[in-house]
Amino acid sequence: MNNKITDVFFDLDHTLWDFDKNSALTFEKIFKLNAVDVDITEFLFHYEPINLQYWKLFREEKIDKESLRFRRLNDAFLAINKVMDEELIYKLSEDYITHLSSFNHLFENTIEILDYLSLKYSLHIITNGFKEVQQKKLMHSKIDHYFKTVTNSEAVGVKKPNPKIFNYAIEIANTSANKSIMIGDNYEADILGANNIGMDTIFFDVTNQSFDGNIKQIDNLIHLKKYL
Repeated sequence: MNNKITDVFFDLDHTLWDFDKNSALTFEKIFKLNAVDVDITEFLFHYEPINLQYWKLFREEKIDKESLRFRRLNDAFLAINKVMDEELIYKLSEDYITHLSSFNHLFENTIEILDYLSLKYSLHIITNGFKEVQQKKLMHSKIDHYFKTVTNSEAVGVKKPNPKIFNYAIEIANTSANKSIMIGDNYEADILGANNIGMDTIFFDVTNQSFDGNIKQIDNLIHLKKYL
């Protein structure tokens, strides 16, 4: 247990909010709404890694939000040999954002660990997700009240792992890096990004792959009790 820590920062997608599960349910819904006849399992098999690749490009400022939203869908359809009308892809991309926050599965033990931590620490969010969507996710999954601050990359103008977003989050939380810890699922964006400004970190990886023996790592949120 780290007695000097006062503030705990979480990533949202893939850390508290079960992005893959909620995303899959959203695609099922919008494909029905738009009469898109594809094998959802095959589509998701290709979409999920494509989406991660485009988010990496987005983090690195190599593409904009509109390109991310269109190209991840277009590439996934092409991967299953389905040529879709451009207008329909834009419509699906809008529908996806509209309906994504209507599904709000959280990772196992999210509520229990937030209840536990909120009695001892100030809790915060740092996210690269889109502002209009992230706030809805927090509200609809009924976890928004746990967090004193929510720092969004769109508001700051840079994305994790850029040090500016971590420094901004620490400033509005009225704390300091050496009293803070970051918990997230992305090794590059969350862990290395926070380490670079002197924050402690815990890497959340449900697959339990070992990245670095010097980094604290968990595969279930309840295991945060070992460290906090």
